[in-house]
Amino acid sequence: MKDYIENRARSLACYIIENKATVRDAAKKFSMSKSSVHKDVTARLEKISPALSSEVKKVLEHNKEERHIRGGLATKKKYEMMKNN
Repeated sequence: MKDYIENRARSLACYIIENKATVRDAAKKFSMSKSSVHKDVTARLEKISPALSSEVKKVLEHNKEERHIRGGLATKKKYEMMKNN
């Protein structure tokens, strides 16, 4: 695997772990697609650094468990803004 891809995967992993970020947040921060971020931190990172990969998986799993809550809050905010206009 090319060095820049390995470095990118490590950088993404560190960002996600330190900030408890979602794949979408990391994609915005690094100006990448969500699918590329996901591929880097799951498939590629597992081969590069299994320990780091396991830490990222914990954060991603936690985010997955909370996503229905974030979605509900976003919908609530949307309708509150529509009501105020």
